[in-house]
Amino acid sequence: MGSRAIGRAFWTAVVAVVCALFLLPLAWAISTSLRATGAPLPRQMEWWPSPVVWRNYQTVFEIIDAARFALNSVIVVSVAVPVTVIFASLAGFAMSQLPLRYRGRLVAFSALCLMVPLTAIWIPRFLLFKEAGLMNRRGALMVPALMGTSPFFVLLFLWAFLTVPKEVYDAARLDGAGAYRIWAGIGLPQARGAIGTVAVLAFVHYWNSFVEPLLLMRTADKFTASLGLRMLYSLESTNWPIIMAGALLTVIPVVAVFVLAQHAFLRELRSVAPSDRQ
Repeated sequence: MGSRAIGRAFWTAVVAVVCALFLLPLAWAISTSLRATGAPLPRQMEWWPSPVVWRNYQTVFEIIDAARFALNSVIVVSVAVPVTVIFASLAGFAMSQLPLRYRGRLVAFSALCLMVPLTAIWIPRFLLFKEAGLMNRRGALMVPALMGTSPFFVLLFLWAFLTVPKEVYDAARLDGAGAYRIWAGIGLPQARGAIGTVAVLAFVHYWNSFVEPLLLMRTADKFTASLGLRMLYSLESTNWPIIMAGALLTVIPVVAVFVLAQHAFLRELRSVAPSDRQ
């Protein structure tokens, strides 16, 4: 018992140190956002500035149209996240259950696509959207959702559907159910973990997306929250309290979504891990 308690205390201390290292930048950002504008940064870290200036957050809305940028991001994620879940689940179900001739090669190709950096497809995607007349349209930011956004999401659904016993699908086919009915009535209810995981990751992806809005959006009324933060930096490049206040306002939705869904997210992510089929 003694060695077990010591081991548990050791790993608890390690986790605490790692968590502290991750939280330090956030604590520094909060502290900086509450400083008086124009005041020089202190030589030593001050965790709670004096005086505390809460008005910095209001100033962000006075400098840029932060509410409009946040609304644009909300519109994008409200459409793109459900579409991503639907199309990624359809692709994953097709790869797991339909009689595809080259199923193994298709799965391997999807896995290989994970190795392709996003920077390699930005220019081709820009040219494609330009020829399609999608420049400066919010819809251009949602089009990647039609492709499941990432092969990782497709593979995640593939693994989730493979965890369902084959006999369940066979019984549904004997009852006359088609592929779509099996996907909607059996596959999706059994893949709740994958749905939640993909929804959270897709939300973070679309909300934090920067390069694609930068390439495709031309007018400020179409800017998303990430581009709004860039505009704030270009206007207040040396005013760190205002910049940090804007950055914190931008990440609040992402942090809130993950904090609210963290237990279900981690639990369900473990539940869809690949395993041997019965």
